[in-house]
Amino acid sequence: MRNIVHRHLGKMVAGTAIAVAGTAVMVAVTLPGTAGADDNGTRAGQSAPQAAGAAGAAGAGEAAAGGRAVAPGVVEAAPAEGQRGEGRDPLTDDELRRAEKIALSRQLFRSSESVDGDRGPQPLGVDLAEPEADEAGRPDAPRRADVTFYDYRDDTLVTRTVDLGTGKVVATGTQHGVQPPLSRAEKAEAAGLLIADPLGSGLKADYKDATGKALTSPDQLQLSGAVYRAAAGAQPAVLDQCGEHRCVRLFPKIKNGPWVDARQLVIDLSARKVARLDR
Repeated sequence: MRNIVHRHLGKMVAGTAIAVAGTAVMVAVTLPGTAGADDNGTRAGQSAPQAAGAAGAAGAGEAAAGGRAVAPGVVEAAPAEGQRGEGRDPLTDDELRRAEKIALSRQLFRSSESVDGDRGPQPLGVDLAEPEADEAGRPDAPRRADVTFYDYRDDTLVTRTVDLGTGKVVATGTQHGVQPPLSRAEKAEAAGLLIADPLGSGLKADYKDATGKALTSPDQLQLSGAVYRAAAGAQPAVLDQCGEHRCVRLFPKIKNGPWVDARQLVIDLSARKVARLDR
């Protein structure tokens, strides 16, 4: 846990996928090498290398134009987004908000639980629903959205399909043992549980070493993470339900600092427990 990947090793880390062992599904995460320094050790945001490149480009442009300066490019503003999309257009911001509001009925809100134990399911995402077989290619096909929630009360994935034209829920599905990608709120909650747990002492010590400050909140970290599923004999018994429970493997990065290797730790969000994987 006290293994810090320092910034001067960023180049080596950037090209390396972290293979997650001991799970039923192999997971790989590539750490971005430009998250703070380039290959020459220059911090991101400094303009010296870019200025040199720009000067070279300008010189090439002048040469191509017979010595005349080339006018700078113009970036056009994005077109205004309407309240409603058409056909297979991506969902607009208004449609995203409307779909989630319609999908979260009073009954679902009262009977479910979010990742932090509050009333209401944990929102995961809103996606444009696929058309029915007889609707494919029709310009007047209804626009629908699939809204997904995770109910931590009984570890259920809930998918509700909303007809954006009528404003009604037209289908509801529930599944157990299905683990879609984690939301930002779930990764933050997992980090909070890890920080508060004795097994998070190494992470806190690494943060202290790198910044001179105490780690007290997930907001002090940049968080990536992956769902962890149990594999027979590959973890301590406390993690045997991962897959039915929603479990997380975090890849934390100190803001403006190094990555911290926390791959051996798994946070069970459903049971609100932290455990170390058997090697």
